[in-house]
Amino acid sequence: MITLERKTVEDVLQQGIYGPLETKPEERRKYLGTLRERIIIALTKSQVAETNPYPEVQQSMKEYPKAQLLLNGNMTYEELSKYVKLAAKNKIEHKIVTNKEHDTDIGLVLAMNDAIDKEEIYITKKVQITEMHAEKKSLFAKLFRR
Repeated sequence: MITLERKTVEDVLQQGIYGPLETKPEERRKYLGTLRERIIIALTKSQVAETNPYPEVQQSMKEYPKAQLLLNGNMTYEELSKYVKLAAKNKIEHKIVTNKEHDTDIGLVLAMNDAIDKEEIYITKKVQITEMHAEKKSLFAKLFRR
């Protein structure tokens, strides 16, 4: 026997005032309206503002042709335009999401409609450690040269 939960007058009024109940609202605000489990790639605002688009984003667009690109509407169009063009080139649907009540540090999200549970969604630039050590040695050598 299946029993269905009846909505109370209070529930109906609350839903009428505030809209339908949403799962994980804080997570949705952070990730531009989607859930963490659906994300393929996420970039911060500062990463999106960089001059050149990240090649990982383009590669992911090719790997997931049914993905959707969500862009932070609190950023300038000049910063977002390179990714809008990339989405158009790869025939990926895109949306510019603006939330006036909540600002997130996320600038771009490439996501699916269903959960994919990708473990690592953030892209980090790899700094070449060997170059850093070489510079330190030469600086050290310069300081203690006789």
